Amino acid sequence: MTSSQATLTSASHADLPLSVEDVRAAAERIGKAVVRTPTLYSKTLSKIAGADVWLKFENLQFTAAYKERGALNALLLMEDGARARGVIAASAGNHAQGLSYHGTRLGVPVTIVMPRTTPAVKIMQTESVGGKVVLEGETFDEAYAHARKLEAELGLTFVHPFDHPHVAAGQGTVALEMLEDAPDIDCMVVPIGGGGLISGMSTVARALRPEMDVVGVQAALFPSMYARIRGEDCVCGGDTLAEGIAVKAPGEFTARIIAERVDEILLVQESALEQAVSLLLQIEKTVVEGAGAAGLAAVLAHPERFRGRKIGLVLCGGNIDPRLLANVLLRDLARSGRLARLRITLQDRPGALFKVMREFNEHQVNIIEIYHQRIFTTLPAKGLITDIECEARDAEQLEALVASLRAKGYSVSPVELG
Repeated sequence: MTSSQATLTSASHADLPLSVEDVRAAAERIGKAVVRTPTLYSKTLSKIAGADVWLKFENLQFTAAYKERGALNALLLMEDGARARGVIAASAGNHAQGLSYHGTRLGVPVTIVMPRTTPAVKIMQTESVGGKVVLEGETFDEAYAHARKLEAELGLTFVHPFDHPHVAAGQGTVALEMLEDAPDIDCMVVPIGGGGLISGMSTVARALRPEMDVVGVQAALFPSMYARIRGEDCVCGGDTLAEGIAVKAPGEFTARIIAERVDEILLVQESALEQAVSLLLQIEKTVVEGAGAAGLAAVLAHPERFRGRKIGLVLCGGNIDPRLLANVLLRDLARSGRLARLRITLQDRPGALFKVMREFNEHQVNIIEIYHQRIFTTLPAKGLITDIECEARDAEQLEALVASLRAKGYSVSPVELG
């Protein structure tokens, strides 16, 4: 383990209520009802990362996320009476769909409590696989409290999205399959929200490959488990692309497992998450949500940490809003210099814009949109600001255009992304 592990305080392996035998039993239990997703080597991402990179495509599950595994294992371990009465959960994401899908398939009534602010598409997706959705509260915490209230009132069984050994055992089957398909892996990089996935995977890793480097990843806006393990206070909040791991209160059970079996937790910024989502679509032709790209984001953001390693990454989910995905792709093109908005100061006279357009033509830079601003500007009355959105072959072509415009006396400034 790395030196950071010295900061962790935890129980011994024997005291932890999750073993590799639990995970193997879960694999036998759920094996015929979930997709055995492939683990494939990525030649291009390996070259970019300076490491050997294998990808576990959990976004190919029926509900497009690994959460099915833990939900199904928990359902199958319930007594018949509990299944007959039904189950309940609080979730606005992948756990809701996984539990609803397998509960319906097994004839178990499933109720999912979601905040009223949940996007309609997530409500529809959950209902489409058989879940009964109850909307309550403005936040997840309020929805969670209502779910626990209904649990008691209606005699339902609560299925936690991460903080239970049965759920974590199901999630750990991801690691069993990964190591069967890619036995040379010496490092696993796993997203952390509440901690169920990495609890199960690290349990497998420590049992089968004690020397394995197990690294967790959290969004920098939601460093809840990172802070919990380090004994620090943290502020969690903000619009993260990785909403699937945007958990303010990490699990109690999972924190114990992580403290004992995970070497390090890294934080990734939003720009790194966006880049990783874009790269996976462009290079691997696969759609992942922000949480699903967190592992790759960490590898690219910390190249020295992972250089030369044989890395297994879990693409843990693929449920991303199409409009959000479009924004991510366009922003990545802008960061790479292939899309830009140039702000140019002109004199408000005939032919001024035409002369600028001629420069774009000579440099073969495509103009997408033009915005004029005459009123809300500090320029003199005869001046105007023109914003031109354009598309270039690469950053070098764009830089040549800007240099040419400035050489001809124009004031040009790129409008930067936040």
